[in-house]
Amino acid sequence: MSFSISGKTAIVTGAANGIGLAIARHFVERGANVMCADMDEKKLVEEWRDPARTEENLAYFAGDLRQRLTIANLISATIDQFDQVDILVNASRQMLTTDPLDVEDTSVSLLMEQNVMTALQLTQQVARRMIKQGEGQEEGQVGSIVNLSSITAHHTRPELMAFSMASAAMEQMTRSMALVLAQHRIRVNAVAFGSVMSNSLKLSMADHSEWRDDIRSHTPLGRIAAPSELSEAVQFLAAESSGFVTGQVITIDGGRSLLDAVAAPAH
Repeated sequence: MSFSISGKTAIVTGAANGIGLAIARHFVERGANVMCADMDEKKLVEEWRDPARTEENLAYFAGDLRQRLTIANLISATIDQFDQVDILVNASRQMLTTDPLDVEDTSVSLLMEQNVMTALQLTQQVARRMIKQGEGQEEGQVGSIVNLSSITAHHTRPELMAFSMASAAMEQMTRSMALVLAQHRIRVNAVAFGSVMSNSLKLSMADHSEWRDDIRSHTPLGRIAAPSELSEAVQFLAAESSGFVTGQVITIDGGRSLLDAVAAPAH
């Protein structure tokens, strides 16, 4: 079975670094038209503005997606460049540690806004565009939306309370939007993952060499996931070949969530 996304147009947020960058690159390599979006304009330009690049299926957009107008501008830029939007990948996410007893700690509100509300508002506006595109289309997929979550949504670590709450909220949003958009033939799914060998984790391991063994010892498959493994799961959910899958959260963690969460590593 082919899970091709060639010729489809995708918006990928958080595309300047980490997992979002890996997914965007994966989609570009597999022939999708990709609008790479991120708040960090400097980093976005560093990663994507290369005079040697010849890909006609690549564009990028820098802006604060917490603002509704910026979201509207992102969608307009995507339509201007590629004529339509078929796929949305909400990959922009931030992790902060939390002190649950500190009344001055703003981590929860910050991560709910950054990781959840931004994704919700983008999903709403992109879905409206997809619905418009699907008018008169009698069959087939109109659009696919893929959110990123984390296994922390179901495992309790107090220092990650804000991130865990945001991840759990993202999964509930995934299920709710899947029901709302099913009648329009727009699918909404999520990928929850554990540790992935992103550039940020590599940098962190340079200062904490013990993390590698810590993660491996808490992962039944005994290794850390490659970014491509997460990207391929996102591609599977985005492609029309998975057209009967919606409202699902696929876990990519090497079996880590099967173990007792007590003393599991936070990285």
